[in-house]
Amino acid sequence: MSKISLKFYPLSFTIGISALILFTCSSVRHALFQSTAFDLGIFDNAIYLISQGQEPFISLIGFHILGDHAAWILYPLALTYKIYPDVHWLFGIQAISLALGALPTWYLAIQAGLSKAQAYGMAVAYLLYPLIFNVNLFDFHPEVIAVPLILGAVLAARLEKLWWFVIAIVVILGCKAVLAFTVIGMGVWLLIWEKKFWYGAIALFSGTAWFIVATQIVIPAFSGQEAAAVVRYDFLGNSVLEIATNLVFKPGLVLGKIFTLANLEYLVLLLIPLIWGLSPQHSSPLVAAAPILFLNLLTDYQLQKDLIHQYSLPILPFLLLAAIANLAAGGGWLRSRRAIILWSLVSFLALAKFGYFGSKYLESNDTWQATREALAQIKTPGGVLTTANIAPHVTHRPIVQLATEGSESINLSQLTYVLLNLPHYGLGSSPETVNTLRERLKRTPEFQLKYQRNGVFLFVKNRQ
Repeated sequence: MSKISLKFYPLSFTIGISALILFTCSSVRHALFQSTAFDLGIFDNAIYLISQGQEPFISLIGFHILGDHAAWILYPLALTYKIYPDVHWLFGIQAISLALGALPTWYLAIQAGLSKAQAYGMAVAYLLYPLIFNVNLFDFHPEVIAVPLILGAVLAARLEKLWWFVIAIVVILGCKAVLAFTVIGMGVWLLIWEKKFWYGAIALFSGTAWFIVATQIVIPAFSGQEAAAVVRYDFLGNSVLEIATNLVFKPGLVLGKIFTLANLEYLVLLLIPLIWGLSPQHSSPLVAAAPILFLNLLTDYQLQKDLIHQYSLPILPFLLLAAIANLAAGGGWLRSRRAIILWSLVSFLALAKFGYFGSKYLESNDTWQATREALAQIKTPGGVLTTANIAPHVTHRPIVQLATEGSESINLSQLTYVLLNLPHYGLGSSPETVNTLRERLKRTPEFQLKYQRNGVFLFVKNRQ
């Protein structure tokens, strides 16, 4: 380990600036009312309730938060809300986690034999990989915490730091149930290709055990149903066990789903930012990425096939490891720090969604001030019915409901506030839905129109 000396400048400076940029971008997006109930509102609501000693039963999804993805990591995260309950903790945790992935990337590159200049190039390639920036913009997801830990677990295994490896694996599994597949894949790779018997065995056993416990005990117990993602693979069955059985005994059902143009496009997007450093001869780390990649290829759910959403995050560490292995063996189209960073920058400019700040994120500016003024009048923790984009601003309460299609006949007795935005009615809603709710509330004596401006309406229940 003494040979892996880290000069904290410029790498630490780069990581710090990256974290600051990521935090600023997610905070600005939220301030512009572009964050959504799914998923920022859900996690903010859960963490707030946990911090207040209340049961994290999430009204937005209708069950306990552990029934969602068995992400027990939300409980320790709630300690931050005990200091001060604010959603910006989540933006900070996400930004720092994503930026910190550059640190183990640098160490792994040095450990593999790359020069310090090349290692720095790999760290920057990680930070400029478009998925990092884009995922940071897409609300908050606890699996971002797993990204530096996956890289750290590999480093711990290679340096034979058993307890660091075990701790990393435990926390990774706590971030999301599906990450058990990543840990299982890592175990196979460490066992067979890296010749790390105990590390591979621990990962293989713990990943398999947690997947069974999470999907067969925890999630059903807290949600009363199968894991939510099962519906994305319903052509294979209606339960995790049925899907697993059909994958083994009915492979014909799979082939038609794998070989599609959508999957080809997805693979191109995934590989382009690092294609310069990949080769078949040094691709063994991709064995660990294979389970999640397979799941993404198998589904028709388009959000699992892009560089915008979180579903490809567990694949990135192993793409980086494959590129590092190839460079260490003397391969790679690009080998200098300057060339690596230049390619990464071009990929970032082409695929990162920074342009949203000048277009998509400004679409609701005409009601921005009115929405802020209406929110300022929500002063108690009573139940709120509102749009998907406003919901993350009112999730510090037990009950939050969405004004989506079907909510026109919602039980108003559980609500204290109804905040509607007619021009920007939100995901899953329509002008007809908003108008129907507005007209119903006008006819309901228990509610009074408290605020109205630019198509923004706030109804407040009269005090009894």
